[in-house]
Amino acid sequence: MAGGLRIIVLDGDETGQELLEQAIRVLDPSVTGVEVSLERFDLSLESRRATGNQVVTDAATAMREAGFGLKAATVTPEGAGDVGSPNRLLRELISGKVIIRTGRRIPGVAPVAGVHYPIAVARMAVGDAYGAEQWREGASDDSSDGEIAFRTERITRANCRAVAEYSFRTAERLHGRVYGGPKWTVSPVYEGMLKEELDAAAERHPKVPYEPVLIDATYAGLVSGAADAPLVIPALNRDGDCLSDLVLPLFGSIAAAESMLLAFDEDYELQTVMAEAPHGTAPALQGKDIANPMAMILAIAALLHYVSEAGHPAAEPASRAIYESVFEATAAGTRTPDLAGHASTGEFTDAVIERVRSKLEVWSSLGARG
Repeated sequence: MAGGLRIIVLDGDETGQELLEQAIRVLDPSVTGVEVSLERFDLSLESRRATGNQVVTDAATAMREAGFGLKAATVTPEGAGDVGSPNRLLRELISGKVIIRTGRRIPGVAPVAGVHYPIAVARMAVGDAYGAEQWREGASDDSSDGEIAFRTERITRANCRAVAEYSFRTAERLHGRVYGGPKWTVSPVYEGMLKEELDAAAERHPKVPYEPVLIDATYAGLVSGAADAPLVIPALNRDGDCLSDLVLPLFGSIAAAESMLLAFDEDYELQTVMAEAPHGTAPALQGKDIANPMAMILAIAALLHYVSEAGHPAAEPASRAIYESVFEATAAGTRTPDLAGHASTGEFTDAVIERVRSKLEVWSSLGARG
């Protein structure tokens, strides 16, 4: 992924697109000092319908070539014969294996249940309940069992291994522990595959604390004191989706954390990274300039961190400056209404940009890189 820095930007829908535009303001080279070429693809619902999802395929191809992507939230239509979820297609097309979403304490915002340490959910990116074959048999009446619904789910050993390995590597970086797991007692063949890979990864990383806990007990633990240190929670696709929607609001807002889709080579070295916000398109907030842009801005910060690891060292101080600026802005009282503040979307972004520029200028004058 070294060479000239190119980021593929995937435009989206409604408020999701508005927040993407705010994040791109922060990514501007005049702010970060990082020269970057942006290539944009229109993944709005209208465009996906008009192209029969070809635009999604083209965007995925470009991301695999560039190594980096930044995506706005998009609408997934409900109709069975419609274009479906672009997220599922992108994950499959770039061979994404893990989604990482990390909740962190927001300065000035009281967390729920005394949760103060970061909690990262390492979710399987493909398979499981998503894309499963589904059908119904029988008549929809009251005779016997009546109509019966079936679903055939599928996971792979390779995806389980990727989730397990990256969970332990993330816990190592966070100086935390791997906590949680699937319901392997009820489903030893299916969900047990992930548990087997977690146990194997624990042997490869003996210095990382490992506390396997069934998924239902994991939920209970999150609101009853288990998060007494940084946690990384490995999960199947659907479990991870649900866990994210619990974990992130524990810190104040689902709009205050980034979501990273990761694709690896056979040695678990990163090949493609796509950054986005974990929330949806929030149509009720469109055009009101009150939506929280934190998640999309943090997505920029996280993406720049991965960019630095791929051979662009100038991106690391920019990444740190954005992270610090986002949380300093909230600590100083610049917050959108979802965090009990009064700042507009644009005002919050302005505050972050001002702080990023100031930090990078100071660090440069000191001969430091953050």
